Amino acid sequence: MEKNQGIGFFERYLTLWVAICIVVGILIGQYLPIIPDTLSRFEYANVSIPVAILIWLMIYPMMLKVDFQSVKNVGKRPKGILITCVTNWLIKPFTMFGLAWFFFYILFKSFIPENLAHEYLAGAVLLGAAPCTAMVFVWSYLTKGDAAYTLVQVAVNDLIILVAFAPIVAFLLGIGGIVIPWDTLLLSVVLFVVIPLAAGVLTRISVIKKRGSDYFNSVFVKKFDNYTILGLLLTLIILFSFQGETITNNPLHILLIAIPLIIQTILIFFVAYGWSKAARLSHDVAAPAGMIGASNFFELAVAVAISLFGLQSGAALVTVVGVLVEVPVMLLLVKIANNTRGWFPAKSL
Repeated sequence: MEKNQGIGFFERYLTLWVAICIVVGILIGQYLPIIPDTLSRFEYANVSIPVAILIWLMIYPMMLKVDFQSVKNVGKRPKGILITCVTNWLIKPFTMFGLAWFFFYILFKSFIPENLAHEYLAGAVLLGAAPCTAMVFVWSYLTKGDAAYTLVQVAVNDLIILVAFAPIVAFLLGIGGIVIPWDTLLLSVVLFVVIPLAAGVLTRISVIKKRGSDYFNSVFVKKFDNYTILGLLLTLIILFSFQGETITNNPLHILLIAIPLIIQTILIFFVAYGWSKAARLSHDVAAPAGMIGASNFFELAVAVAISLFGLQSGAALVTVVGVLVEVPVMLLLVKIANNTRGWFPAKSL
């Protein structure tokens, strides 16, 4: 395995960086309150402008990697795409809602006040409705997944996000008794999906037209490798500068939030992975199918949580805990996938 092809330095230790950002953000909130107070003044339509800029910094580099030309190959091997789409959009959001509702409203009822339970449920729903679009390339590589097929899975997933994310979130939050303004939700999707996706596609077309696909894939895209992580970490510092009081008053909540998120991640992986085994797909298709559902588009979830509920909300806190637990859990699932390679045929049947 070539070092530069595997999981990068920042990605490998993402949980550590997130933990450091939590501490730094809390310290800023406690001892330098002028910083969050100043940042809170720069808002438009409930959207923090500094945070929006950082989120675009996170999402734009990922959108550069989406090649919608690959969608034309969907019909050649439809089983893997079917499993991915059904798991991501007809199973995952609803299992996340069910788990979060059970843990936050019933099992942890004596530890979590009702108002926070509502917000935690909302954050969990946002994570559950946002399957991974970027880190799945890393998980696919680490499991020796079919890179071209993974690209098709991601491209199809991004197309579905455009039309399905907002309705699913609104539906599930409505069931949970949480009223959200449709205009703010749709604005969030436009700001944090449509605009960066359009910018990424236009940039991709322009650069490839001028310099060729080899330059784009080997040089241009790599210039942005660390921008996503940098944007994420700076966003977390700002977020936790607002969240400091909530966390210091409820440190147990971080653990309580993590439990259903971890269970959900493992559950969804085995739903797609087990279904792929039953469908007799090859391992290089089955492993990415499991990974894309288990992993989350946490950048989008963080962005929408902040837009809908604010930087100081429990919903935003849940999406950040999702970032905290994702990398170690996904690395565990990578190991499981690699150790069970023998379960699958050499080629998809």
